[in-house]
Amino acid sequence: MFFVKRVALAPRAVRQLRRVRSVYVAGMLLSALILFSYDESKGGGGQAMIASVFLVVFAALLTLTTVQLWRHGRAEHCSTAKKLTPLA
Repeated sequence: MFFVKRVALAPRAVRQLRRVRSVYVAGMLLSALILFSYDESKGGGGQAMIASVFLVVFAALLTLTTVQLWRHGRAEHCSTAKKLTPLA
């Protein structure tokens, strides 16, 4: 893991990542709702497949966003993070 370069995020990027988390959660909820309300007796499993793909994609995006924000929070010791973080 020492090959991974830690890069501090700009405050604007952090705000955008925090805002987009709610969009990903809403997408996951809607996809899960469509998937659970699907009736197999009507046939046409294409809709269930698409809903499950959307569910996986939104879950992956939410995971990536959460990990990126978590890594940003841990980079407070980095000099770049100290320069980009406004003093309160």
